[in-house]
Amino acid sequence: MTAFTRRNVLKGALAAAGAAAVVPATQGAAHAARPAGVALVRNRLALPSGIATGDVTTESGVLWSRASGPGRLVASLLAVDDDGTPLRGGRAFQRVLKGSAASEATDFTSRINADHLPAGTRFALTMHFEDTDGNAGETAEGSFSTAPGQGLLNSGRAPRRQSFVWTGDTAGQGWGINEEIGGMRGYAAMHATKPDFFIHSGDTIYADGPIAAQVTEPDGQIWRNLVTEEVSKVAETLNEFRGRHRYNLMDSHIRAMYAEVPVIAQWDDHETHNNWYPGQILTDTRYTERRVDVLAARGLQAWQEYQPISGRSARIGDGSTGFEPARIYRKISRGPQLDVFCLDMRTFKDPNTDGKETRLTHILGEEQARWLISEVSQSKATWKVISADLPLGLVVPDGPVNQESLSNRDAGAPLGKELEIAGVLSAFKRNRVKNVVWLTADVHYCAAHHYSPDRAAFTDFDPFWEFVAGPINAGSFGPGELDGTFGPEVAFFKTGAYPNQSPRSGENQFFGHVDLNADDVFTVSLRNANGTVLWRKELQPER
Repeated sequence: MTAFTRRNVLKGALAAAGAAAVVPATQGAAHAARPAGVALVRNRLALPSGIATGDVTTESGVLWSRASGPGRLVASLLAVDDDGTPLRGGRAFQRVLKGSAASEATDFTSRINADHLPAGTRFALTMHFEDTDGNAGETAEGSFSTAPGQGLLNSGRAPRRQSFVWTGDTAGQGWGINEEIGGMRGYAAMHATKPDFFIHSGDTIYADGPIAAQVTEPDGQIWRNLVTEEVSKVAETLNEFRGRHRYNLMDSHIRAMYAEVPVIAQWDDHETHNNWYPGQILTDTRYTERRVDVLAARGLQAWQEYQPISGRSARIGDGSTGFEPARIYRKISRGPQLDVFCLDMRTFKDPNTDGKETRLTHILGEEQARWLISEVSQSKATWKVISADLPLGLVVPDGPVNQESLSNRDAGAPLGKELEIAGVLSAFKRNRVKNVVWLTADVHYCAAHHYSPDRAAFTDFDPFWEFVAGPINAGSFGPGELDGTFGPEVAFFKTGAYPNQSPRSGENQFFGHVDLNADDVFTVSLRNANGTVLWRKELQPER
């Protein structure tokens, strides 16, 4: 991806959109300069959380921002080449879109579902809010590219390659935004790879982890966090959950990346509470509201408000807020090379037990499991990436006996939640699905696992890879114990030096990078938050 300059973004027709001051999305309203000769609009709407795009496919994407008060989101799209010059002739494209009203009901967030976009096209993007009198507020710049479609590939007008990054675990274990070390530098390292999109594999916030102003590290160094009232305690109210998302977006590296790199967001447990499942009643004494279902509903609302995810149409006059309940599990089509399947391994999950039930128990739920089998089996894309918020073969304990994920420390035939995944893997083999890769985060270290029926107790599946990468700004842990039911083997792993090591050095924070070249070779690398490549693997596509 090519970075946009202000001059390039404003070339051509978008220059007319500059009635309000145009500032980089990395700046907050307090830093927005007012050009000489432009009259100050009283209470001009600002963009305190920047802008973002998400779920970008070959022909659509979601545009998101948050206002400082009531208003309506306005976005301008202009098709440009790599240096920011507007496209001409048959490839010229310009559109102004308006979204739903931003109000207290959505914490002044708003989004626009931008549909019917040309494939394989780079867009210069500006966004601002209009107040009730039609006054334009602070404007931020960004960019994104739709995935190449088959038609453009056949014509030779779009390159048959793309790249992306993934990770999870942001602001966990009390390690928040430390401006003394430059903030959340892992996001800057991901942004520097110029990816076409970013998968956040879950734990987008840590609602159950208070962030203190100072933390003393084992070597005596003092970690100094930015703090807000909402992050000072566990999140219970809707405003406290929202405050967690607002907090992360105070980081300049996150805002800079989100303005230029579309997000595919998932949720896991810490958006609500550690290792939660539906129907649970907490024994955590920090909480006055201990019904997980109540907390999860508030956590989901806040998560949905703050993620640029696909949902109902958000256009003027349709009567919607744009934030009606939407399904978290979904498919993002990235053209002939790639389909991404995002899972939700939380909402439909059965209680955490020792995992050794002889009957099938759920981690996906019956409907999602059927959807996954059907969609992956019907996919025409060369590569099918399944983005899971929990690992398949790693044991993730929830106390001394119970298990948080599907593995159960029993290397024999599938039991409990393993039976549901066994059914999925068996169906993939039966339907002759090729080139399936699983990605995840969750366990706070990075690893590469190869699964094979030759090593497994359950053998009715084809071999596949699972890649693990995280945290991006949280305590590091690991390594975990592998369960042998599906025959996993560790090809690589890297952990921190000790449990809950801080992100200070960047060497114990991890993300994954995937490059898909013109020949559909799937190259995976695991990297630390300084951008150093730790391990790399090329996967050749099966035809």
